[in-house]
Amino acid sequence: MSTGQQTPLCASASELAAVKQRGMGWSLTLLALAQLIYGLDLNIVFVALPEIGHGLGFSEQSLQWVVSAYTVFCGGFLLLGGRAADLLGQKRMFIFALFLYALSSLMGGLAWDPFVIVIARAIQGIGAAFLFPSTLSLINRLFEEGPRRNRALAVWGGAGASGLTIGSILGGVLTNSFGWEAVFLVNVPLAGIVALAALFVIPRDEQRNQKRHFDIPGAATVTAGATLLVYVLVQGPEFGWNSKEIIISAVLSLILLSLFALIEIRSNAPLMSIYLFRNRSLVAGMVITFIYMGTFGALPYFLTTLFQNVHGYSALQTGLAFIIPSLAIAAGTQLGERLATRLQARSTLLIGMIIGIVGTILIPLGAYTNSSYVTIVPGLIISGIDQGITWTGMWIAASNGVAPEDQGVASGIASTTLNIGNAIGLALLIAIANSGMQGMTGEALREALAEGNRTAIFLAALGILLGAIVALFLPRKRKI
Repeated sequence: MSTGQQTPLCASASELAAVKQRGMGWSLTLLALAQLIYGLDLNIVFVALPEIGHGLGFSEQSLQWVVSAYTVFCGGFLLLGGRAADLLGQKRMFIFALFLYALSSLMGGLAWDPFVIVIARAIQGIGAAFLFPSTLSLINRLFEEGPRRNRALAVWGGAGASGLTIGSILGGVLTNSFGWEAVFLVNVPLAGIVALAALFVIPRDEQRNQKRHFDIPGAATVTAGATLLVYVLVQGPEFGWNSKEIIISAVLSLILLSLFALIEIRSNAPLMSIYLFRNRSLVAGMVITFIYMGTFGALPYFLTTLFQNVHGYSALQTGLAFIIPSLAIAAGTQLGERLATRLQARSTLLIGMIIGIVGTILIPLGAYTNSSYVTIVPGLIISGIDQGITWTGMWIAASNGVAPEDQGVASGIASTTLNIGNAIGLALLIAIANSGMQGMTGEALREALAEGNRTAIFLAALGILLGAIVALFLPRKRKI
């Protein structure tokens, strides 16, 4: 009798486990699709920039704001977005960010004036700042630390890498076929569908017994300070580091960020708890995300310059040229998951970065005016695979040992250093690569651009070596 009674219960438990597993699979699918949209939007607008400028009457100086508005506001609001996910609910903020993305994309596609599209891009950047940490913190909450989380992060990272490729190609196809408006309008149904599906698929936010406190002074000072800091880093090369606007913005940023630090030290419910920085894995992960985007993350800019300005590729040809490195990155994220499951965090990141140095050093072999695409392919593949390994490993490291209620702000901190690293790395490498080119035209300019690109890529490889050294400070015994 006892055995007969237990069998249905066992079957029921098994069925419930299977249902839960399918639910987690659908949740991961939606989180990966959100990351695909995020990655897609990073590249899709670049291809359409000339058409946007011509269609809306941008000047050469003001057109860059279509890109900069997104970058500045995304970088400035990431920490706020991460903490909002912790306090207001990760699922809520995920859905809110996607609807914000859809509405701002609709506004961009219907824009009739340069000012309107810049505002739309700024709002889209804020949406991205809420989307990225909420997506990452949902993965870290739904999938426990270890192999399951590693696998989920690999799927998430692979989707983002695929988005970069699709964005480059889709941007060219949509612009050529339907006009620049299509690169914005395509986001509306994509983001809307994922947001609506998330209402029914992603598990609801956990209920908390303690009262929620939102550090409004801290949120205001860090968001304004970080936004100004990213603005300085993005616009400094364009306006000149000695310009009045850049100097004033830099000073205000320093004041606001200093005020933020004082507020956090004295606050009973800080936006960013100081104890988080006792987590050695998180701190090392933050530094690695900074270095990653200042080195690996700068490569697409120099590859685009090489393909278009040195080799004369069209926008669509450039998008097609990025298929191989993007596929390599996507493959690397999956390899990174397997390595992370078997090895320590430091070992996975060391493998990714050391081999990545080799691949990055090979890229300049194809960075000459008479080089063929085939010459650069080995470097693109090796570097791409190891970018994927490092990408997966660094997010696993940054989430290790972080309590569930702090996953959002931890993701926001790491993604903020990611964006700032990209801005600083690009600014430094572009300044070095473009030095001495004033007044050059024709073949001399092509030669100088090729030489500048080679120098920048070699310096990026040197920066990756610094990242490998930082990885040595990760905990030895904790496995990811």
